[in-house]
Amino acid sequence: MKVAVTGATGTIGRALVAQLVARGDEVAALSRDPGRARSRLGEDVEALEWRDPTSEPPPAEALRGRDGVVHLLGEAIAQRWSDEAKREIRESRVLGTRNLVDAMRGLEERPRVLVSQSGAGWYGHRGDERLDESAPAGEDFLAQLSVAWEAEAERAEELGVRVVRTRTGVVLSPSGGALERMLPFFKLGVGGPVAGGRQYVPWVHLDDVVGALLTSLDDDSVSGPVNVTAPEPATNRELSKALGHVLHRPAFAPVPALAVRLLYGEMADVVTTGQRAVPARLEALGYRFRRPDLEEALRDAVGG
Repeated sequence: MKVAVTGATGTIGRALVAQLVARGDEVAALSRDPGRARSRLGEDVEALEWRDPTSEPPPAEALRGRDGVVHLLGEAIAQRWSDEAKREIRESRVLGTRNLVDAMRGLEERPRVLVSQSGAGWYGHRGDERLDESAPAGEDFLAQLSVAWEAEAERAEELGVRVVRTRTGVVLSPSGGALERMLPFFKLGVGGPVAGGRQYVPWVHLDDVVGALLTSLDDDSVSGPVNVTAPEPATNRELSKALGHVLHRPAFAPVPALAVRLLYGEMADVVTTGQRAVPARLEALGYRFRRPDLEEALRDAVGG
């Protein structure tokens, strides 16, 4: 396949590009800094400039003749949410996706499929309710962001493009993401459950994020929302216990919700609440998870 990838230098993007190249696909990475992208992704990847995704469409040559587009672009969620940060988080996703689809509209030869990243935050704060792809959206900032984000991607369906919206959970990866922030505390033996630990974490190993993205690209029967989460979500307490076991460290030091809120402000809601999202669509497709076991997934993510 000929595939264009936005957000290609991020944690998910780098892993996806490596797999695409390994299987012989032609990959073009859209980046604000093509030189940096080329140095991080290798000479086998064509790097094309998209200077400002929020104010301009990508160059037509980045999309023309491509079989598929994987859209991973977005400002980091894991930061303190000032009004300015929330604006940037929203615009990077909503306007970036709008400009991407508008660029497709101007092409005679359009990509056949758009796989557009979204998040399990779509579902909002739902306690222990099991959430498959049919569950409605929540009302909080991340949920409503996801609604607007996905709506922009859906516009590509009007152009005859198959659209997959991947609602990705908390990614366990050797670098980047939530685990990178947790590790220093757990290695010191001062990690533990947050805000009581009863909230669910829709975790997923990076290998299965890439696997789900490749399935979404390759399988013409896949469209609409797809939860990219492990088969069995874990509570925050279960995740803490498993990580402590992997690191051979105690994991009983409770982290009060107030401490998290003082550190992150409104963004603390992402940590102190959660979603029990389940991958019903992937399982119906017969997708075989690479790392469905939490402890084994954590062991790989922390390097053994």
